[in-house]
Amino acid sequence: MGLRIVMLGAPGAGKGTQAVRIAQRLQVPHISTGDIFRAHLKEGTEIGREVQQYLDAGRLVPDELTCTIVADRLQDPDCRNGYVLDGFPRSLPQAEALTKLLEERGGRIDMAININVPDEEIVERLTARRSCSECGKIFNMKFSPSANGDRCDAPGCHGMLERRTDDAEDTIRERLRVYHETTEPIIGYYDNQGILRTVPAAQTGPDGVFKKVEELLESAGAA
Repeated sequence: MGLRIVMLGAPGAGKGTQAVRIAQRLQVPHISTGDIFRAHLKEGTEIGREVQQYLDAGRLVPDELTCTIVADRLQDPDCRNGYVLDGFPRSLPQAEALTKLLEERGGRIDMAININVPDEEIVERLTARRSCSECGKIFNMKFSPSANGDRCDAPGCHGMLERRTDDAEDTIRERLRVYHETTEPIIGYYDNQGILRTVPAAQTGPDGVFKKVEELLESAGAA
């Protein structure tokens, strides 16, 4: 059995980027609840229709439904040798439900990796984020700007770079407030289990962060 990993960190800390790299490094699935939701919505499944009702009402998908969806995904054959969970759990009840679910199947989370970036740096990062209006490529005007100024530099694309509405400073600070209130308690939960590993990522690019992550993986016996 390979490593079963949960990724933690505030919005904009870069946990999604690291989750993808870890999954590639370990050759296990990268499981994002957002991706699962989108797949169900696209396929028009019963779960997808239920998720759509909550989205249409501007409400969060309830913990019970989210846990059911993740539990279903973890039963797929490609998860037998480990996986990286990204975007789940998002609350303490979800973390507790995941522990119970895995215990019932004779398993457990092996490591929770917390990508730690100070709030002010996250605000600075996200307010500088831009996306191409045509191909969707993401840029950061501070750390990884486009070679074409305010236009996309992807081959064959000349779309204008735009800032997402949820990357406005007030919105970012509200997302951070919700994170500290709702999601941050999970850090203590996994720390109490002895499986939390915190990666300091202030003023560090994705490559530098991944070097630290690789050291954790190697210490855990990853090949």
